Amino acid sequence: MSSRQQRNTIPVRKITDFKGKLAGGGARPNLFEVELSFPDAAEINPEVINNARFLVKAAAMPASNITPIDVPFRGRILKVAGDRTFDTWTITVINDTDFGIRSAFEKWMNVINKMDNATGLTDPAEYHKDAKVHQLDRDGTVLRSYKFWDIFPTNVSAIDVSYETGDTIEEFTVELQVHWWEAYVGPSAKSGGENIT
Repeated sequence: MSSRQQRNTIPVRKITDFKGKLAGGGARPNLFEVELSFPDAAEINPEVINNARFLVKAAAMPASNITPIDVPFRGRILKVAGDRTFDTWTITVINDTDFGIRSAFEKWMNVINKMDNATGLTDPAEYHKDAKVHQLDRDGTVLRSYKFWDIFPTNVSAIDVSYETGDTIEEFTVELQVHWWEAYVGPSAKSGGENIT
């Protein structure tokens, strides 16, 4: 075998090699917890925040984007980095019979812009809040946390009701605007931990 052929040879990988790289057995998408907070002006029962840890059934680790700027030059395109943007964060909530979490988001939106007269809070600091999503290990420890800064809801979805729908529990989604996020790792991630962004 020539030296060139030796350089191009990919070593044989075994399942045991793969097993050794899959640390902790892999992160599981169903092991997570969401921490919400609401503005003081909405006057939300603190129990709602605790309930949200259980009733937010789906969320997302955050996405962010750096938009490329195309700069033409003599028939070619040079791509340079543009501004960074953050996607809308969407959560899915199981609706309990007291409508606690839904009511909290409706009140939050109402203090921003009242339904009857379109007045509301004018200082963003009064209606912006923070939230966190924690990725958990199978023993309950926090592997990684994301903190969403200065969020506020822009859509609380409809809940469809029908005589023909049975054997199910109501759910709804909430879309929240995000100014930016930060990631944390390690056992102390839930309380701040080591910022890795």
